[in-house]
Amino acid sequence: MARTNNDALHLRRLRDLYARVGCIPSYSEMAKALGFKAKNAAFKLTKRLIASGHLEKSVGARLVPGPEFFTVDVSDSEVRAGFGCEGNATNLVHAQALDQLLIARPSKTMFLKVRGDSMVDAGILSGDVAVVETSMQAVHGDVVVAEIDGSHTIKEYRTDRGQPHLAAHGGGMPSMRAKETLNILGVVRGIIRSYKPSQAGQAKLATQGVSR
Repeated sequence: MARTNNDALHLRRLRDLYARVGCIPSYSEMAKALGFKAKNAAFKLTKRLIASGHLEKSVGARLVPGPEFFTVDVSDSEVRAGFGCEGNATNLVHAQALDQLLIARPSKTMFLKVRGDSMVDAGILSGDVAVVETSMQAVHGDVVVAEIDGSHTIKEYRTDRGQPHLAAHGGGMPSMRAKETLNILGVVRGIIRSYKPSQAGQAKLATQGVSR
């Protein structure tokens, strides 16, 4: 009888392990973590994961995440956020990494934690993380991170008769017009919201932020 292929399960456990320790473990450590009886089983698993693009070998034959390592299944179904929901988001059609959805140019992208309530009506809440592309040219209607008169903020960029200003969406805050300087630092490509953020993620973002 053919053995059941549990590579998908082992891959999920490897992802969890990588999230905890920040590296791909050695063959012996991998065998122990995945419950293998022999190190050779871990070696064979990594060969299959290398072939599938989930792992690759770096300098010194060290195992590192491959281009497919961080991909997760994306459903082509939608889940409704109201009453009378009849659909189920169970039709998984392809795998995709989060960075492929939000990041077009990694070298020109930064993450900024948002604070304040002036963009609540635009769906941007305090504590969210903004994915900001610094190379994009802002146009009317874009949500941007800007420096205005020495302060940094996230607002909607608008132009009125050729004159730019920053519009708030909530908190009763009026539009902001520059008295001296207005510099657009980047365009917001997306918002990341975690309902149970990890301690590691909170620590890394603690020193970076943009008020609203």
